[in-house]
Amino acid sequence: MQIPRAVAIVTQGSRVLVIKRFLRQQSLAGCVMCEENGAPGPDCPGHHYAVLPGGHIEPGESAEAAAVRELAEETGLRADVDRQLWTHQERGRLQLYFLMANATGTPTLSGPEAVANGPDNSFELLWAAPDEFDALNLRPAGVRMVLAGLVAGPRG
Repeated sequence: MQIPRAVAIVTQGSRVLVIKRFLRQQSLAGCVMCEENGAPGPDCPGHHYAVLPGGHIEPGESAEAAAVRELAEETGLRADVDRQLWTHQERGRLQLYFLMANATGTPTLSGPEAVANGPDNSFELLWAAPDEFDALNLRPAGVRMVLAGLVAGPRG
């Protein structure tokens, strides 16, 4: 059984904090995205996509605490969990998405992502609006509608 992933959703007006990624694996065999896209081998061509801050839940840690910790580790932001917003299963891994509240600080790439940041494995924090989600290839695709509905605000 795979370790569940806790994800932090931070909004600013009609935008959501995402991590824009480029990842090129050493070989096609080691790349889940190449496998999903049926890319020809043997070399992984690299993939552009975006994800929300998050990571695995440590033993004895609640999913909420993991979302708070991962957000701080990856972005330097401090926040509280408002509520669980979405649950998703991808490749057998449970992913729990939490809307954050009271975020403080300035988003700055930090932690393992800052250390690993390079030409074949890049990370960039940015605020994205719903009309940018498709172009950014925000993953998983199902979260795009959830986030768009969240930041759309009241309609009148």
